Amino acid sequence: MLWKNNATSKEPSSTDKGNITERFAEQYLTKHGLTFVENNYHSRQGEIDLIMRDGETYVFIEVKYRKNMNFGGPIAAIPVSKQKKIKHCITFYLHQVGLNEYNTPCRIDVIALVGDITQPQVTWLKNAF
Repeated sequence: MLWKNNATSKEPSSTDKGNITERFAEQYLTKHGLTFVENNYHSRQGEIDLIMRDGETYVFIEVKYRKNMNFGGPIAAIPVSKQKKIKHCITFYLHQVGLNEYNTPCRIDVIALVGDITQPQVTWLKNAF
């Protein structure tokens, strides 16, 4: 179990929810053949939730969780402005680790999680944007 309810806290905090859902997504993707590289990569340009590899391809993953589909669900929570920040952050990451952004195979995926935080419904969008 990724989160255990205890007497002092009835529901996980926003930070806890982020950690729980990112860990769930990492486990899900690992089961589907991806290899973990790094999580919660931060730069001035933004944050990348998960960095994994699918063979030789670097996969940059945005994880979004919503308890329900009200207000458009998790995929609707990634506006164009957020997409641009993620793309800039990816460019910065590639330069920082010594990879050429034009010759390194990359893609951006979204893992959208809805429902029970311990066993959410998963939608995996490859090449999301």
